[in-house]
Amino acid sequence: MLEQLNPEQRSAVVRRGRPLLVLAGAGSGKTKTLTERMASLLAEGVNPAAIAAITFTNKAAREMRQRLAGRVGSELAAAVSVCTFHALGLKLLQIEAAHAGLRSGFSILDSSDSEGLFNDLAPAGMGRDTVAKLRHRVHQAKSAGLRPQAVASDTAEGAEVRRLYGAYQERLTAFNAVDFDDLIVRPLWLLEDHPELAERWRSRYAHLLVDEYQDTNPAQYSLLRILAGDGSGLAVVGDDDQSIYAWRGADPRNLFRLDQDFPSLEVVKLERNYRCAPRILKIANALIANNPHLIEKTLWSGLPDCS
Repeated sequence: MLEQLNPEQRSAVVRRGRPLLVLAGAGSGKTKTLTERMASLLAEGVNPAAIAAITFTNKAAREMRQRLAGRVGSELAAAVSVCTFHALGLKLLQIEAAHAGLRSGFSILDSSDSEGLFNDLAPAGMGRDTVAKLRHRVHQAKSAGLRPQAVASDTAEGAEVRRLYGAYQERLTAFNAVDFDDLIVRPLWLLEDHPELAERWRSRYAHLLVDEYQDTNPAQYSLLRILAGDGSGLAVVGDDDQSIYAWRGADPRNLFRLDQDFPSLEVVKLERNYRCAPRILKIANALIANNPHLIEKTLWSGLPDCS
């Protein structure tokens, strides 16, 4: 299948031993490239259980799993962990529940139950809008990977956020429950506090592949950084011009952090677009030219222009 890839895609598939950033423009075949990298690792004899491919939606994970099954067969593909960040965090918490201060069979609160629990902790008489604002501040703190005691309390609002955040986490623990954000921050805090567990999970997943990397929030990036170790088995695919989850804390600047935290980072640019005619890409390139970029890229197409 390598012969069906362009030179840049092939490079992204076969490079080994150093952290890799695949800067992939829209329509450049990034999912195909990521799938081929997994297939290539398996062809080299890598244990499928040592590969984790992480994306952001269950739909994207299903598509990637199906593509991989089409390349290597259903049985081998099923042994690879193709999942969302939250599914990976849940798996970690289920296996390490005792270390995380949870009991087996802990509950995951949906947004409605989480909101109700938080509202019960708010001072009597506090307006609904104020409570909602404070709840959002707690969500932002979790997205940033902050523990309650790390929330700035130099203002009255900040102090109340810290208090409610701490009380909320204590109530969750008492109920043997976690919320959706906890599926990221609880594993992060656990691995930060227990280096021996971090090493165990680094050994478990020797190869980490991340799709839509530009949509990671700081907590997800921090978890990834711990799991990646020296980065020798890390490959991320992203495009800072395509970030769509800023509303839930996604930070394209994680592309810059990757470069800072992994000095030996290699970069492959997928600039050939297989979807659009050249004049469409000319307009797109002009529109995104003023965006801040760690690495510049210019999309181009081999397709003919429509007359």
